Amino acid sequence: MNFCYTICDENFSYFKRNILNKFKNIAEFEIFFTQQDKDDFTNSNEKEFFLKLIEKFENLKAQNDFVIIKGCESFSVFGKNELNLKIAKNLNAPIFELKNLKALKSLNKNSKLLITDSVDEILASTQNIITPYKFAYDLAKRAKKFHKNVVLVESEDERILKAADILLKQDAVKITLLGDKNKIDKNALKLGLDLKKATIINPKQNNHSNDFADKIYELRKTKGISIEKAREMACDPTYFATMLVYEGLADAMVSGANTSSADTIRPALQIIKTKPDTKLVSGVFFMAMDEEIFAFADCAITPNPNEEELASIVVSTAKSAISFGIEPRIAMLSYSTANSGSGKDVEFVKEAARIALELVPSLKIAAPIQYDAAIDMDVAAKKMPNSDVAGQANVFIFPNLNCGNICYKAVQRSANAVAMGPVLQGLNKPVNDLSRGCLVEDIVNTVLISAIQAGE
Repeated sequence: MNFCYTICDENFSYFKRNILNKFKNIAEFEIFFTQQDKDDFTNSNEKEFFLKLIEKFENLKAQNDFVIIKGCESFSVFGKNELNLKIAKNLNAPIFELKNLKALKSLNKNSKLLITDSVDEILASTQNIITPYKFAYDLAKRAKKFHKNVVLVESEDERILKAADILLKQDAVKITLLGDKNKIDKNALKLGLDLKKATIINPKQNNHSNDFADKIYELRKTKGISIEKAREMACDPTYFATMLVYEGLADAMVSGANTSSADTIRPALQIIKTKPDTKLVSGVFFMAMDEEIFAFADCAITPNPNEEELASIVVSTAKSAISFGIEPRIAMLSYSTANSGSGKDVEFVKEAARIALELVPSLKIAAPIQYDAAIDMDVAAKKMPNSDVAGQANVFIFPNLNCGNICYKAVQRSANAVAMGPVLQGLNKPVNDLSRGCLVEDIVNTVLISAIQAGE
């Protein structure tokens, strides 16, 4: 399958003649902005436009051998070149341009996007640009394939209800909300939300609590839990949601908008437990940059892993990356690259890398490596030449939680990246934690990720 993007209409006929000689089924995709689209852009609500645009494009791709995309004119404060470059990135489409090649390349100088005046170069090229909007589209598409039931614990929070409304409209997942139905219905009406398709269960009044209490008691009695305490736990929303997942009455759980990470994760560790081949639970953040997706771990759970635990985090994160369409190229970060430095912290990373490769020999790992050598090809050529990871890493493993948490927040705030997570890895069934400062969009992404985890 091949795709091209052409910005200037005067180049269209020339390009089409060349393509018609090479492909049988060719589609033309002309982009134009309705007044509503323009209003959305002006009001900083461009995500909906791009999600619809990506969907139209993906449908055309599935039905044709080649798609020619005709660029659009500028409007308002958006310059023609800047706007079409943004569209090209979101569609992961190379640009064919005769007239303004130099200007476009100047605007695009730090990008992976191919801009050329050669049809043959377009046909020979491959690029893999994934923007935050494209990643969001892919999440919804993958989740819709599985259509899993995700339980949301904190229905008293307006953000949770708004996210549930979006998810139900997408028809990507089934939603179970915990709480009082009258209160949820009242809040939905006040907020103008449609939650009729959601299942609503009150943890304090339902048909499951007695059975859940008995099972909690059986699971935890060796830890000193009494039947009275088990009954109390069975009515707690977080434990109740965990039991729904444990019993297969829901496929995944998301909490944390008003609950601490410890209170979200503790029931999962006690009841759902870790996978047999996993030493510990860890947290990965998917960092949506301008043109690609990175995985950062562990940024949420394990303060000071030992060598075996860090190796386990490497293996779990590689599996998570693969689940979300990322071919893992793993950088195990340190203050040293290759043999440039020494010390116990460097040896710690080297040993963890050795163990990880012993567990999964096919992993692509650079260790130890500094962040600049992991991300920049020029630096990599000097510090770690001949590496198939250095300069192009997309999975970053931090030596401890202190480093990981600081770095993900720094990248999120300084580079305007979208941080999705923490996604918990290593549990038998998906339970994921939200930040208490989460946005509605964060909740939507976390639910979709949880559904995909449940379906893999």
